[in-house]
Amino acid sequence: MNRIDQLFASKQTGILNIYCTAGFPALEDTLPVMTALQAHGADMIELGMPFSDPLADGPVIQDSSTRALQNGMSLKKLFTQLKDFRKNIHVPVILMGYLNPVMQFGIEQFLQQCAATGVDGLILPDLPMQEYEQEYRPLFEKYGLHLIFLVTPETSEARIRQIDALSKGFVYAVSSSSTTGKDKDMKGQQAYFERLKSLQLKNPVLIGFGIKDKPTFDAACAYSNGAIIGTAFIKAVENAKDLDGTIKQFIQSVK
Repeated sequence: MNRIDQLFASKQTGILNIYCTAGFPALEDTLPVMTALQAHGADMIELGMPFSDPLADGPVIQDSSTRALQNGMSLKKLFTQLKDFRKNIHVPVILMGYLNPVMQFGIEQFLQQCAATGVDGLILPDLPMQEYEQEYRPLFEKYGLHLIFLVTPETSEARIRQIDALSKGFVYAVSSSSTTGKDKDMKGQQAYFERLKSLQLKNPVLIGFGIKDKPTFDAACAYSNGAIIGTAFIKAVENAKDLDGTIKQFIQSVK
């Protein structure tokens, strides 16, 4: 069973997924950050693959991506870093990124490397659902990788149902139609969250975009299986002198 499925089978609520950018703050910080996230209570890790034009990301994550690229991060380097990470890291790990670098790497070669290193799933916001269904789904299934799709407050019920039918792992509910890191009024999104909950989807739901602290995390968890924190975490670690201590303090402040 995929580790994402194992997690949701054993824990239905309060799941904390933390986004971190590979090769940030420093090139070789990828594994130390992941190790500290697991050690201090993150249930899942979403590892960003730096890209020069990350459309869905706000300025903080864009800047972390730029810094990681300047540090020398690449997909080839990432897979080298991840080569033996499963010796110590057991939580589900998802790679989040954009289609262009993946296509340049070679999509089957990329999926093969993901499976070989122990990655569990992918978020590729600019991969159209229809293209995935018609062209790439057999490859994802061949390598046992889950593709996670995003829904927004504007997504129709019919499309949400279509995404739910096609998805594996969980559905990523974007709290509002904007980039990451924008302050959101969780109360203002209540109707949207309630509508999602009432659909009784077959997949678990994690809420992301604007989750930054315990109040927003708890508010999201009231309507879903858990939440994803990215921008607030990147801000916390970008100038950290003590990565492990900073990550411990951050997770404790949320959970």
